[in-house]
Amino acid sequence: MLDATVTATAPSPPAADDATLARAAAGGDRHAYECIYRRHSPRLYALLWRLCGGSAARAEDALQDTFILAWRRLPQFRFESALGTWLHRLAVNTALMELRASAPFEALDAGAEAMEALERMPAATRCRATGMDLERALETLPPRARAVLVLHDIEGWKHQEIAEELRMAVGSSKAQLHRARALMRARLGETA
Repeated sequence: MLDATVTATAPSPPAADDATLARAAAGGDRHAYECIYRRHSPRLYALLWRLCGGSAARAEDALQDTFILAWRRLPQFRFESALGTWLHRLAVNTALMELRASAPFEALDAGAEAMEALERMPAATRCRATGMDLERALETLPPRARAVLVLHDIEGWKHQEIAEELRMAVGSSKAQLHRARALMRARLGETA
């Protein structure tokens, strides 16, 4: 005979939507803000990790800075966009500010010589196009090229938005994307 105890549990209340949580958090409700953090931090961390070149420490710092800034600015949030979109934009801005602060952002751009040297690097023996290979190849890109590639190809931004955010010409954004893609192909051992 199976001796088991079954306990009845009350159904959990439906999860609050972002707008409800944002209004409550703007009013000082820390539990609501914790819910916002838990809901949005994984996606934002993934974005920040890519923008920070695979540096977990830099991505965590940028995530923390993003949510501190969001806590401060939440009372001014106008609900003209989705909360996730607003947080996404704050995260990108935070990461780009961190990149600019760590060294002059333009100086971090490797230029043609460094890109050619990167293309000459031998690719490790590995399975082609695995997720880890893609992430490793992404980490090898110069910061500016990586930022353009992540924002355009992964996050779906338009070149005009990228150019405004990175303070560059639209043509420069397109050129950086072209270079980044070529470097990614070279690092993954693909021939064009």
